[in-house]
Amino acid sequence: MTIEKVIEALADHLEMDASEITAETTFADLGVDSLDAVEILMEMEDVFGVEIVAGEAGTSVKELAAYIDAKANA
Repeated sequence: MTIEKVIEALADHLEMDASEITAETTFADLGVDSLDAVEILMEMEDVFGVEIVAGEAGTSVKELAAYIDAKANA
């Protein structure tokens, strides 16, 4: 499922345990700054094979996963 893959990728990038991240977790909760956000979105593009527009991807794990699903199914 997309949300689990997003959580795994975030945990790997931020060197955190995936259990610390939920669907409701926001990027602000994770302390993600703008540089981290760009790097994370680039990684997500590679993982999911979709183009992600930063301003459209949302601010939480759940929103990002929904955005990726919508792009993948478009």
